[in-house]
Amino acid sequence: MKFKHTAPLKKIILISAPWPLYSRPSIQIGTLKSYLKKKFPDLKVDAHHFYLKVAETIGYGRYRAISERTWLAETIYAALLYPERLKHIEKIFYKQATGKSLLRGILFEDLTQQIQKVSETFIHTIDWEAYGLAGFSICLCQLTSSLYFIRQIKRQFPNLFIVVGGSMFTGDTTGHLFKIFPEIDVAVNGEGELPLSRLIAYLKDPRCKVIPPVKGIITPESAEKKTPADFHQMNELSALVPPDYDDYFELLQSFEPEKTFFPTLPMEISRGCWWQRKQESGKSTGCAFCNLNLQWDGYRSKKPAQVVSEIDHLTTKYRTLSVAFMDNLLPLKTSRNIFNRIARLEKDFRLFGEIRAITPGPVLKAMRAAGMQEVQIGIEALSTRLLKKLNKGTTTIQNIEIMKHCEMTGITNSSNLILYFPGSDQKDVDETLRNLDFVLCFRPLKMVHFWLGLGSPVWQNPETFGLKSVFNHRNYAHIFPPDVFKAMRFTIQSYRGDLGVQKKLWRPVKKKLNAWEKSYDELHKGPRHENILSFRDGRYFIIIRQKRLNGRPLTHRLEGTSRAIYVFCLRHRSLKKILVRFPSVASDRIETFLKMMVDKKLMFQENDNYLSLAVPAKRKFHEQ
Repeated sequence: MKFKHTAPLKKIILISAPWPLYSRPSIQIGTLKSYLKKKFPDLKVDAHHFYLKVAETIGYGRYRAISERTWLAETIYAALLYPERLKHIEKIFYKQATGKSLLRGILFEDLTQQIQKVSETFIHTIDWEAYGLAGFSICLCQLTSSLYFIRQIKRQFPNLFIVVGGSMFTGDTTGHLFKIFPEIDVAVNGEGELPLSRLIAYLKDPRCKVIPPVKGIITPESAEKKTPADFHQMNELSALVPPDYDDYFELLQSFEPEKTFFPTLPMEISRGCWWQRKQESGKSTGCAFCNLNLQWDGYRSKKPAQVVSEIDHLTTKYRTLSVAFMDNLLPLKTSRNIFNRIARLEKDFRLFGEIRAITPGPVLKAMRAAGMQEVQIGIEALSTRLLKKLNKGTTTIQNIEIMKHCEMTGITNSSNLILYFPGSDQKDVDETLRNLDFVLCFRPLKMVHFWLGLGSPVWQNPETFGLKSVFNHRNYAHIFPPDVFKAMRFTIQSYRGDLGVQKKLWRPVKKKLNAWEKSYDELHKGPRHENILSFRDGRYFIIIRQKRLNGRPLTHRLEGTSRAIYVFCLRHRSLKKILVRFPSVASDRIETFLKMMVDKKLMFQENDNYLSLAVPAKRKFHEQ
């Protein structure tokens, strides 16, 4: 690829456009900045978390409301990119803004003009001629905003070398990218550290007039030839240094005092997903609906000592204690070690992470002791039949057990329940409705509707899931001109299949989920905030307390062997293990007791496995 050298490359700029969470610096550009500074000590790297300035301009509440919905986020800059499509675009905005109180009464044109003004100010205050390369990290909700900045900047500075990367530009999404947006010079496929550093090495060399092929870099020429895009990623993550968030904090400190806050620091322990594995056929296993790991090949994690050193360094440097682990999945094997070490730092952290439902109770306890306040668990369903279709590799009783463990430890469980998954049937719904009766004592799951992600197993094998055809989501047809819509493959896809059937099928579940949320909130009112289903242990007996919406709490006392069986099943146990543990008790007596507990919704049964549902009034784990 030919390029024009205006001067040896001494300075680059990295940009994260709206609409990521404003309260977190961008880990993508923060990590790239620190890595490139280490690799090229003489290279000046500026990182602009511009979305924070937009949030400060329009108000944090309004920004959050927009950033929470992809279609709201993509409409704003789409209207600036394609002003001739304003009427089409604003229809999407108003439709998606329904129910958002902070957007009620807002005029779309006024909002876009406000954002255009702050965006143009940003462009005009940057000395773009000082930079030899501008890199844009483009993830979900950042497509139209990044394209707007790229187009505006390139018009004024045509020699500026533009690089794009991130989850929005991986594999199939780059096919016609350079024809539609010729302002883009190259795209990074996968993680950016190695490809970008190799590219910068060529750009820094004044003798280099033609950039040779760089692994992990997609050029207009390679895209034209449809050359398969390779990854070029680190074999291990030990070469990474802590992200550099200086630019974000300098911007935040420039705001008026009433607009400052304590941000959450993004960190990563790992990259990829250990549940997703490549088969010999070349196809990947993993959750059927997931397309979050397209930019990585395999799973890698940092050593515990590196993680602990990094969290200590970042929170000390930036004087804040909230940390969000951005991993798609925290490592199972080393998590207990990592969080035990973090706890020994003796800092009052507020942590967030994403975990699997099979995470053992003692690991969750270690996380809580280290400061884990909130987790998102890959629950997705309360039907084992449906979990198999989702390829989760888990069962309902495992999902319910970790929901209970979160209740026990006081960790907020912000997990999802997927509705409308293609191919789900009446048996899946009936099983879900039955099992919902057993989890009403735990924090409600968030209802989410299945959406088709580009590159996900469902998208790759649509016929397996009963889909007749897949195509770009129709909202993109309102946002982009027809030629762009037809030429590009976008992250959010749509399909022809059984969606109408699914909406009707899952209606009773939606109703029950709404009732669950209301009852949970009502039963948790009051200063004591007691668990809905709890027990107090008297060593020889336990007293179970079961709160009810319209009535006094029910109490149950279990003595002797009954108590012992109930405590033994605080972790789910098979009937066989229960009978072996209590050999002196007749099997029919044990089975009668277990059935009574299940009928009273004090235990959950799946096949021949049983789980006690009450949590200790004093938070602790009974490790058997």
